[in-house]
Amino acid sequence: MNQVQPHSLFTDFDIDLFKAGKHFQLYEKLGAHLIEVDGVKGVYFAVWAPSARSVSVVGDFNFWVQGEHQLNVRWDESGIWEGFIPGIDKGTTYKYKIQSNNGGLITEKADPFALYCEHPPHTASVIWDLDYKWKDSKWMEIRKDKNGLDKPFSVYEVHLGSWKRNADGKFLTYIELADQLVSYVKETGFTHVEFMPIMEYPYDPSWGYQLVGYFAPTSRFGKPQDFMLLVDKLHQAGIGVILDWVPSHFPDDAHGLGFFDGSNLYEHPDRRKGYHPDWKSLVFNYGRNEVRSFLISNAIFWLKQYHVDGLRVDAVASMLYLDYSRKEGEWEPNIFGGRENLDTISFLIDFNEAVYANFPDVQTIAEESTSFPMVSRPTFLGGLGFGMKWMMGWMHDTLQYFAKESVYRKYHQNDITFSMTYAFTENFMLPLSHDEVVYGKHSIQGRMPGDEWQRFANLRLLYGYMFTHPGAKLLFMGGEFGQTSEWNFEGSLDWHLLQYAFHDGIKKCITDLNNLYKNYPALYEKQFSAEGFEWINYSDNENSVLAYIRKGNKEKENLIVVCNMTPVVHENYRIGLPTKGKLTEVFNSDNEEYNGSGVNNSKPIKIETTPWNGREFSAEIILAPLGISVFKIG
Repeated sequence: MNQVQPHSLFTDFDIDLFKAGKHFQLYEKLGAHLIEVDGVKGVYFAVWAPSARSVSVVGDFNFWVQGEHQLNVRWDESGIWEGFIPGIDKGTTYKYKIQSNNGGLITEKADPFALYCEHPPHTASVIWDLDYKWKDSKWMEIRKDKNGLDKPFSVYEVHLGSWKRNADGKFLTYIELADQLVSYVKETGFTHVEFMPIMEYPYDPSWGYQLVGYFAPTSRFGKPQDFMLLVDKLHQAGIGVILDWVPSHFPDDAHGLGFFDGSNLYEHPDRRKGYHPDWKSLVFNYGRNEVRSFLISNAIFWLKQYHVDGLRVDAVASMLYLDYSRKEGEWEPNIFGGRENLDTISFLIDFNEAVYANFPDVQTIAEESTSFPMVSRPTFLGGLGFGMKWMMGWMHDTLQYFAKESVYRKYHQNDITFSMTYAFTENFMLPLSHDEVVYGKHSIQGRMPGDEWQRFANLRLLYGYMFTHPGAKLLFMGGEFGQTSEWNFEGSLDWHLLQYAFHDGIKKCITDLNNLYKNYPALYEKQFSAEGFEWINYSDNENSVLAYIRKGNKEKENLIVVCNMTPVVHENYRIGLPTKGKLTEVFNSDNEEYNGSGVNNSKPIKIETTPWNGREFSAEIILAPLGISVFKIG
């Protein structure tokens, strides 16, 4: 006997929106919901499986037997199966057993809308709720100001499983992280934390990028409410939270979204569009309205239910181009004969419009590595509508430049100045991300040339240049104290290095750079505008020196930045200046407290009426070896 009672949470309007690809709160309807029907407590189940002949809920409540709890198919051709099962409570494990019309194939699937999943390698979904009393109202009120494009945006990128481990090598829990990570990020001065994917994933070596439970924080570190606590604590400390979001591909694990109801439901049926050769995973069918509803609902879910402040969208380039990682003959042009994926473009526009319409105080950030135009421009101007885009070109050129011995840098001045030719074509975030410290690339510190002193001086100089270059900032964990080995997701960062002066010096330097960035409006007010930057001298390649002005809304708050890319001290280096007054050094990467050599401009320097670099005024300064100096004019 079927023990499922007919019941529905869907209205006709819900179904219309779902079919049109415009239902952005599907998680309120699909999935498993603890409700009461006619005074009886139980769970309402709803799952989209249009190719199914029958759908049963199996779980520990019915000994995983198919057929005892069969859901009812809706009459409206939506392909949704639903029903109420009385007597089931929170914590019950379950899956959907789906018999397909497609050759009678039977699949056993986790719930795509599950709020909580079993700890991998177990794969069942868990009945759960999202009850939690948030204490971050103060942050939510002011976050529009904190997340604005004209505000400091310095992101600490974290992989939760390997930031720090317990003494016995076990993961820290969300609750432990809510204490330790929060205080550390506050201490070092970052404005935001970005978590590499925390949605449930089966396979540790994927770092979380092969998602199965799109609506469930991974159970590796605790319960959904524990993750809420971590977000809450970060917010209470005045720190924003960005989640890595992966709408680009998903794994073909038996319990996942692939071949869900015996058909290509979520993935594109054409392998040329539906399979990702690089990651050996499946690609969503962005042209299918119901899939769009699923994905955009997922984005909205994290913003609404978990109070997150932004989504960094993974692998956008792979989504935009039909020929991405494909040889000739392995892809089909679009209707206009081009290589752009038109379904994806319209999906990303819909996604960004939905996010910003509902949450105008958050940011979406695209990891996009090509020259696709207007990624971070509004959709009404013809852009994709992202708030920011990763500046991959800057990252590549800068790391390549800094890897060169300083004696050769004079031949590569153009490499380090090139970014300014396109810096304002998008709202760029400068990333030194996890991708740069794996697969034999070395750590950021490990790429620096010279002896030990020079390597650390180069690293401080690199960070100083990054923090004074226009754009938002992102640094992967470990970079802030000069981790020497490559990142290993299976262990902790090398925290013991902080006992050494050079490493502690890097941490102090990063802390001061974060405070410099936050305290001087010239570094953030116009960080995405050409008005915020002006060269003083970019052509002194003989000395490998760069000098530039960073500008905010008020002229008197402008900063002068000078980078010396060689270990040669320049005692009387003259730079042209826009106005009279005095130069006062507010940051120097060679300070002794960073374990530098202490060459600095300790006293204010009078600006003279001596024309230089095409300007009326100038001053002579000392340039520290492999150092960056930042001055205010007063």
